[in-house]
Amino acid sequence: MTSTSMQTSPGGSRLTPEQTKHRRFLGKLCLVIAGGMFIDGFILGGIGVVMPAITDELQLSAAWQGLIGASALIGIFFGGPLGGYLADKVGRKPMFTYTLAIFLIGSVSQFFLADAWSLFLVRLLMGMAIGADYAIGWPLLAEFAPAKLRGKLLAVQEVAWYVGYLFSYALGYVLVSNITIDWQLVLGLSTIPSVIVFLMRLGTPESPRWLMSKGRTREAEEIAAEYMSPEDQRDLMQEQVRKASFRRLFSPEHLKMTVFVSVFWICNVTPYFAIATFAPIVLTQFGLEDGLTGALALNAVVVLGSITSVVLIERVGRRKLAIPPFWISAAALLLVGLFAGASPTVVILCFLIFSFFNAVSTALTGVYPGEVFPTEIRGAGVGFATAASRVGAAVGTFVLPVSMESLGVAPTMLFAAAVAIIGGIVSHFLAPETKGLALSAASGGRTQG
Repeated sequence: MTSTSMQTSPGGSRLTPEQTKHRRFLGKLCLVIAGGMFIDGFILGGIGVVMPAITDELQLSAAWQGLIGASALIGIFFGGPLGGYLADKVGRKPMFTYTLAIFLIGSVSQFFLADAWSLFLVRLLMGMAIGADYAIGWPLLAEFAPAKLRGKLLAVQEVAWYVGYLFSYALGYVLVSNITIDWQLVLGLSTIPSVIVFLMRLGTPESPRWLMSKGRTREAEEIAAEYMSPEDQRDLMQEQVRKASFRRLFSPEHLKMTVFVSVFWICNVTPYFAIATFAPIVLTQFGLEDGLTGALALNAVVVLGSITSVVLIERVGRRKLAIPPFWISAAALLLVGLFAGASPTVVILCFLIFSFFNAVSTALTGVYPGEVFPTEIRGAGVGFATAASRVGAAVGTFVLPVSMESLGVAPTMLFAAAVAIIGGIVSHFLAPETKGLALSAASGGRTQG
């Protein structure tokens, strides 16, 4: 195809060469951010399948199991705000590659781990890079994406995360089940995607919206003219020069959204991480003979749930995908808790229902934070929400093995159901509808019913 030819859009209309160029850039940007999300999921997913082997080899107590399972989540707690602050301060572009460099260093280091402390520290560092990547990638994509595609493209990132988690889990499952292989090798496999995505991210342009927020208007206009549609370029002019500050997240103007996105994220990921990290152990205790197979099925259903959100988000809006899944997830976990002695078939069915609908809602954890905060604090907003969510996720991951051991499975599942109920209540009252809004409108607090 020559530079003067036209492509056809999904709706049947002809695309100009400029539109084709914009589409290709947006596709590549979505891909390289999704690559980071894939690695994030890959890093976090691998630990669950090798946890039994690590426990046996290193003779881990229940407390150490929880610490190592939560190590990357604790790192995300610190990395999210730090990465978001730096992304708002020095720009999206430089931080976009630094995080991948840390992924790469941490991935290679996992080949040589031999004790609990070194494993904890390396995964803590990798978790910091993951948290920073959330606070950089999602804002960058939101700032380039057109309104009619923004929700879908942001939700795709969660699909990539789940695919990475599932792929890591499945690969580890095959390796552990069929051959004798060291757990260090399974964890270190994240080196391969880290190298690929690192190279792909080189040359990514700076966000025009971030440049405008810093008063660098000429640079912003030059990049926007090359990579953004005329409509998005006009919306770019709505950006204002304002100082980046974490304190603004808690100002009267933004406190409501800070509370919402933080609680929304906490209540989605806390039960998920607690159950998914130790799924083989949990399902075995519920009577399922092959806990690893059941855990693999749960993660496959999660991918389907997140894909469902991508398909529906620009059709039905954000609220309809954010609120009802909380109630369905809570009901599934309540059934497990109240009928803990039921057959393994009933238990796995409830977990599958929970996994699907939890994923539908969780897909919006990257959509809302990228939309509701203004450019100058968008990275900080995503970073803070990331940190808040990982407090819940890390606590859930740390508490679950201890709770299963001391209280039993039924009270543990009832606690997870209570978290989902809180998420449903808060989302009902605070979740905005940002479907179809330009980014300046969505982040300015103007929503549509």
